[in-house]
Amino acid sequence: MPIRFIPISIVLAVALAWTLPALAQDLGTLNPKPLPPLADPTNPRLPAKEVFGRALTPIEAQARSIGFYSRGCLAGAKALPVDGESWQVVRLSRNRMWGNPAMISFLERFSRKAKAEGVWNGILVGDISQPRGGPMLSGHASHQVGLDADVWLTPMPDRTLSREERETMSAVDMVSEDGRSVTARWTPAQAGVIKAAAQEPEVERIFVNAAIKKALCETARGQPWMNKVRAYWGHNYHFHIRIKCPAGDSGCEPQDPVPPGDGCDKSLAWWFTDEALHPRAGLPKPPLPVAALPPECRKVVLEK
Repeated sequence: MPIRFIPISIVLAVALAWTLPALAQDLGTLNPKPLPPLADPTNPRLPAKEVFGRALTPIEAQARSIGFYSRGCLAGAKALPVDGESWQVVRLSRNRMWGNPAMISFLERFSRKAKAEGVWNGILVGDISQPRGGPMLSGHASHQVGLDADVWLTPMPDRTLSREERETMSAVDMVSEDGRSVTARWTPAQAGVIKAAAQEPEVERIFVNAAIKKALCETARGQPWMNKVRAYWGHNYHFHIRIKCPAGDSGCEPQDPVPPGDGCDKSLAWWFTDEALHPRAGLPKPPLPVAALPPECRKVVLEK
């Protein structure tokens, strides 16, 4: 039977004690374990990820993206239905299928467009945001305000995935082991779905692996939509869509405009230097405390 809604059992038991980064291919679980309660969740010095990671439902309020993509929160979040005519959500146990309604509408519309144009059957959607946004217990520095979403570079199958498949299946790695090129698994269909997203006016940026950007430059150099497609570490199994702050959302902090050009110049060449391919591991950054987020975020995360 297709999954038409988010079962309450998933929502109520979703906060997981993840110890590894929640990358696109980290496995989910069929038996999520609730996190122990915090002794004093009102303490503003607590790591924000510990507080937001325990908020399993959204705040009922006017939809607002508050702060910046990597330092903010989300009020009035809406969940992407786990099944649609042109999309399915994977890794349900993470409870990260929440977003600003503008992002949810975008994903539904973009996936229908890609299917109607024959790009592929539909999209598999990974992480969007937590129910109240904010920093996550694992993975992602961004995805905090409900305006980022990960879409797998593997097309949606022509059947409804089982719950177990959604937690354990892997997308396909499109990048060679040395990180310098795409593999034979990269096809015009992957390029087409990225193009379909980048052509939408509300899209701010799309992050892909540098090898994928290089492959796109070989076939789409100079095309206007290529300006939005930016190289970044990882992103060899999925691409990351970031949309603009919704009109009238005054609390949302926009990102600086992308530089001019198609991104196929010297800036792309840097990504294939040893410095980029083999970056030195620096000291881990301390987690953001709740006090470092916009003041309104404390109210968002603590409201019952």
